[in-house]
Amino acid sequence: MPQTIAIVDYKMGNIHSVYKKMLHITSNIIVTNSAEEIAKADKIILPGVGHFAKAMKQIHELGIFNTLHEHVSIKQKPILGICLGMQLFANTSEEGNVPGFGWIDAHVKRFEISNTLQYKTPHTGWNEAFLVKDSNIMNNIEENTPFYFVHSYHYICNHQQDILLQTEYEYLFTSAVEKNNIFGVQFHPEKSHENGTKLLRNFVKI
Repeated sequence: MPQTIAIVDYKMGNIHSVYKKMLHITSNIIVTNSAEEIAKADKIILPGVGHFAKAMKQIHELGIFNTLHEHVSIKQKPILGICLGMQLFANTSEEGNVPGFGWIDAHVKRFEISNTLQYKTPHTGWNEAFLVKDSNIMNNIEENTPFYFVHSYHYICNHQQDILLQTEYEYLFTSAVEKNNIFGVQFHPEKSHENGTKLLRNFVKI
């Protein structure tokens, strides 16, 4: 029986573009903020664009925090976080004094750019991502491939083994994480053409 993938709609950003891209890969995709439907899904995608603290507030108000935590942390369903969705996996963020899910031992901080003539915040556009460790989610994707970014905050991981990809933007930052069933990308695979499609297809196959 085909696996169902739930895109979590917590009212923060790019849900439609992720859904539209995923429909090219699988028909077994739903958009939901129902705890019951999330619980029934085989895999979860947590996208998002916006403010960390507001996002966590929305997740709590929708009554899906505990369901997500149970099915990701305890039942270990595969989850893919995109942009803000990945940031919510961390312990904390400079963007609002609220805790995240704490699935990845990390802190999210704003870019500290010195050369403001060359580097702007938000970091917007295409940039290369360098592979730090092997991963099935990167199958058939060339090393140092470019992906599309739009973000002002980035990860500071406390454990090197959680880092999947790194990107240079004045300095090196973590652009993707992986820990067991948990995958997160700071870039937008749904806007990253062929390589983004490959990554999403790889997630479906995991």
